[in-house]
Amino acid sequence: MLMVLAAAYGAAAGLLLPRPAHRMAVEPEEEWRAVCPGGHAIAGPGRGWLGRGHCPECGAYGPGALPTAAATALVCAALAAATGPRPELVAWLVMTPVAVLLAAVDRRVRRLPDVLTLPLAAAGAVLLGLGGWLTGETAAWRRALLGGLLLGAFYLVLYLANPRGIGLGDVKLAVGLGIALGWYGWRTLVTGGAAGVLIGALYGAGLLLVRRGARDTAMPLGPFMIIGAFCGLLLGAAAVA
Repeated sequence: MLMVLAAAYGAAAGLLLPRPAHRMAVEPEEEWRAVCPGGHAIAGPGRGWLGRGHCPECGAYGPGALPTAAATALVCAALAAATGPRPELVAWLVMTPVAVLLAAVDRRVRRLPDVLTLPLAAAGAVLLGLGGWLTGETAAWRRALLGGLLLGAFYLVLYLANPRGIGLGDVKLAVGLGIALGWYGWRTLVTGGAAGVLIGALYGAGLLLVRRGARDTAMPLGPFMIIGAFCGLLLGAAAVA
């Protein structure tokens, strides 16, 4: 039942993501998009941020709402299955739609907006803090906060070493992901962080093999960081089940 409820929640949240993903897929100096790809004005609740995942006039906003809903539902169901009825599941379910939205925006324009990365980290810190208070696992919460700082610092070093390959958005995303991974321990933090780097490296190597990229080809790192963190959370949750 928990998996079913989590999947239903994920599907409902995923249906709402194409609209903000389209609006946020702009360069840093540009305003959020106010029209759909067909030129129709975006309107609706929340100043046009909430509503159906397709334009009512032409049906466009980018990737279909159904694939996005299915992906978000599967992630939420998998996290529920691995975590079970523990308080930290609330944090994972709240963070998942934001992470999926970040991956969608980064894949399109190689940008991780502060309006998403900073709330992701804040939500993880606050919700895990509440979970630690309810369960008495305050040590896990302190470790989670330290994990966020450590993973963020790691990506900051990578940014300083190669600012053309890694952006500050990746650094800020790493803080939120590190908070989540640190909840389950240092092994989970290292596993999830390393998995993101490895998956990204394998993808880049694949582009070189099929001649669709060069050594200096820029690619979004956010989706790979998020996938790696997801894998780490599944393993960490299963280990403490």
